[in-house]
Amino acid sequence: MSDVSTQSNVKLERDGDITVVRMNRPERRNALSLEMMRELTGVFRTLGADRTVRAVILCGEGPAFSAGHDLREVSCADLDAQREIFGACVELMQTIQMIPQPVIAEVAAIATAAGCQLVATCDLAVASSEARFATPGVRIGLFCTTPMVALTRAIGSKRAMEMLLTGDPIDARTALDWGLVNRVVEPNRLHDTSLELARKIAEAARVVVAIGKEAFYHQVQLNQSDAYAYACEVMSKNAVIVDAREGMTAFFARRAPHWQP
Repeated sequence: MSDVSTQSNVKLERDGDITVVRMNRPERRNALSLEMMRELTGVFRTLGADRTVRAVILCGEGPAFSAGHDLREVSCADLDAQREIFGACVELMQTIQMIPQPVIAEVAAIATAAGCQLVATCDLAVASSEARFATPGVRIGLFCTTPMVALTRAIGSKRAMEMLLTGDPIDARTALDWGLVNRVVEPNRLHDTSLELARKIAEAARVVVAIGKEAFYHQVQLNQSDAYAYACEVMSKNAVIVDAREGMTAFFARRAPHWQP
């Protein structure tokens, strides 16, 4: 790793064209305070605008990926303050999916409530075999309603409802089977696996990955007919850009493509 920088709640590490965003509140199990969510949103926006960043890994320092919202903050907030807190959460989740680079959640340990929402929101997720996932808000009188949005889209309604209604955690292998994570590895292989996946993504043309990510999240909101119409137009435009022509030419010539910077 190189180019390490630390902000109040977030530590950034640069490894070539990969950036690791490390939540850095281990003493609070990386609870998502309003300050931390705003800081993360700003970090992701900055990375999104950086053409030298090809992929992002999100992980957490300490004994948890993230314990979700900071309950000390939530428990004493009035209605306007609650709207501000949960609005900032929505903004963070939407920002992760709006930036052009794929974001990989690297989950070493427990991810609960809005922490589980972060995992479900990221484009991809790699988990340690020791990781656990839960949406336990129902047990303290605060249903995990905003986590429900990302969770339902990741694992489907029946499985999401089970997690939301019981609050019971699922283990990493169940998360893999349900589609919440992409890979489960032993703890000592976690970061290397995340980096391998990020570097594989970084081999593709930057602009093509960005086109694909944007199109993916748009088409999932549409009915099948509209999704095909939208995808047809996007793919047609994709096919005539410089990198697409270069990629097809390289394929026919049996050589490595040379992508635009």
